[in-house]
Amino acid sequence: MPKFQTRRQVSHSAQRMFNLVADIERYPEFVPLCQSLHVRGRQMQGEQEIVVADMTIAYKMIRESFTSKVTLRPQPREILVEYLDGPFKHLENKWSFLPVPGKGEDVCEVSFYIDYEFRNRMLSGLMGAVFDKAFHKFSSAFEQRADRIYGAA
Repeated sequence: MPKFQTRRQVSHSAQRMFNLVADIERYPEFVPLCQSLHVRGRQMQGEQEIVVADMTIAYKMIRESFTSKVTLRPQPREILVEYLDGPFKHLENKWSFLPVPGKGEDVCEVSFYIDYEFRNRMLSGLMGAVFDKAFHKFSSAFEQRADRIYGAA
């Protein structure tokens, strides 16, 4: 079962990075492999927002869509993604955004974790290496997006 985890400091506040990652409708503009994203629905549950969305990932001739439940938790600045339907046996991922003590408000640590497994072995063989490369680029893709929107440090 492939897993990927990274932590990196970025020169943007935890709140700004949370807001940027929470803006899932914009993912097709900059997220590796994300061809399209459609939000099916949103609802508030107390302080957190639940979003159900369909994402289509594409690489060369391969195109797959899946549905996820995204929980946006402004406090403690976490985003949880749970798999609902599609080509995976399972998929879960988590983002967290924490201020870095002693670095000021404009620096935070972004943590990204994903654990997934394709249902189909052939698809797993075709997409496994591509997914690994894409996940290694995720953090930098979001950091570059933040630099474009909020300005580079």
